[in-house]
Amino acid sequence: MLFACLLPPALAAVVLAAHFYRAGNLALAGLAAALLALLFVPRAWAARVVQLGLAAGALEWLLTLGRLVQARQALGEPYARLAVIVGGVALATALAALVFRIPRLRRRFGLGRPSTD
Repeated sequence: MLFACLLPPALAAVVLAAHFYRAGNLALAGLAAALLALLFVPRAWAARVVQLGLAAGALEWLLTLGRLVQARQALGEPYARLAVIVGGVALATALAALVFRIPRLRRRFGLGRPSTD
């Protein structure tokens, strides 16, 4: 069960690292890969760093989406399929940060109880 819970943020971190690596940004690729390593650190700060990194990653995907759509529009090429795919990756990355709301992961990472507000 723990493996299944951590799979979404792990996959999101790997895809984000590959994105930065392909762009030639080795520093950000390394930071994205470090998110994967932090999934093995059962501390609250590690979970929060992973969440922050995935939120920043989702923002990066949205910025990339904007750049790619603009480039395709400038060339007069279709862009709807690209927008759906990259938008889906951005959404999946953002949702992967929410796995830390699962009670089992809250216990593992020492995040306490969720607020009822």
